[in-house]
Amino acid sequence: MAPDKPALDTLINTHDFEQIASRTLAPKTWAFYSSAATDLHSKARNASVYTEVGLRPRILRNVKDVDTRTTMLGQQVALPLFCSPTAMSKLVHPDGEKGIARGCKEMGIPQCVSTSASYPIAEIMQAVAGVGKYGDVVGEMPLFFQLYVDNQREKSEALLKHVEELGVKAIFVTVDAPIPGKREADERISADESISAPMSGDVAKNDKKGGALGRTMGSYIDSSLSWDDMPWLRRNTSLAIVLKGVQTAMDARKAMELGIDAIVLSNHGGRSCDTSPAPLLILLELQKCCPEVFDKMEVFVDGGISRGTDIIKALCLGAKSVGVGRGFLYALNYGQKGVEKYIEILKDELETTMRMLGITDLSQVHPGLVNTRAVDHLIPDGEEHPYAKWRPKARI
Repeated sequence: MAPDKPALDTLINTHDFEQIASRTLAPKTWAFYSSAATDLHSKARNASVYTEVGLRPRILRNVKDVDTRTTMLGQQVALPLFCSPTAMSKLVHPDGEKGIARGCKEMGIPQCVSTSASYPIAEIMQAVAGVGKYGDVVGEMPLFFQLYVDNQREKSEALLKHVEELGVKAIFVTVDAPIPGKREADERISADESISAPMSGDVAKNDKKGGALGRTMGSYIDSSLSWDDMPWLRRNTSLAIVLKGVQTAMDARKAMELGIDAIVLSNHGGRSCDTSPAPLLILLELQKCCPEVFDKMEVFVDGGISRGTDIIKALCLGAKSVGVGRGFLYALNYGQKGVEKYIEILKDELETTMRMLGITDLSQVHPGLVNTRAVDHLIPDGEEHPYAKWRPKARI
């Protein structure tokens, strides 16, 4: 460990991992992972909105024993948390996604592996062969796969077939990044042109715009992907299909109508389109404008989660589980044990919050346990603007 990296046992919250990563990761690695689109408003808002939603604790309940177990896409998990897909984790630690996978398995939560992972997914799955200490809860650790659809569709078709044969449980299709966002901190530092992603085949490079890894290594992504391609996707996998990056009630309803299995409310950690809505606000928009989607498919939230209280607030408003991306990378700074410690911290905080609210099981969460009045005025009533009614003459 670096001389200024404190012992893992001294870390007491998830923010500690981020602060340590900011001063111990290589400058390019920190810039790549911590950066977000343009002025970083969405990144900040993703987290800050959780502080504006209050909890409503109930007292004098028997909360001696609490249970954080739940299911996600039919898979038994130890708590309502999953590791969101992140690219090239080997930049943080030599074990990369393998270290994250081992830590997640040991703690009984799912990992979603990115198309842009540092290792082929077969190697990641091989790294977690066998049963961890939560084996009696989850059996084989649920592993999901995140797909960026390739310009050369046959490559994506082959990849979908491959991961299904390996035993992946669901496909998360990223739909909020038809092109990479402008991440200026990442552009300012030159990239190591030896970096590559084995499953996508892309290689890092520098050009006159800068050295952003997300931009230069995302040229293979098919920006023509549309709703019309959902039948193609279904033809090429029998696994559950999850759309990651839904940001409006209109698109949530469209996904439901097309029979999509689940959605992730996400703005890509604020990395795609700055000033896009915070996921917790999108969750409230769904409750207001299309509550029927919660009966038809599972809804997940990704972005801004750093406390057990954040998890509870999302669950009370209808989320089935929550995803964390950057946090697991900062935890990987300490290898597998760091990942386990990170999950343990959130689990402890989740159990504490449950007891404070007077509940003992996640089946008991409901909207009455939160106060959303501070943000209710931010929730749209539908697709139309409340008073500006003009329409473009150009064909959309």
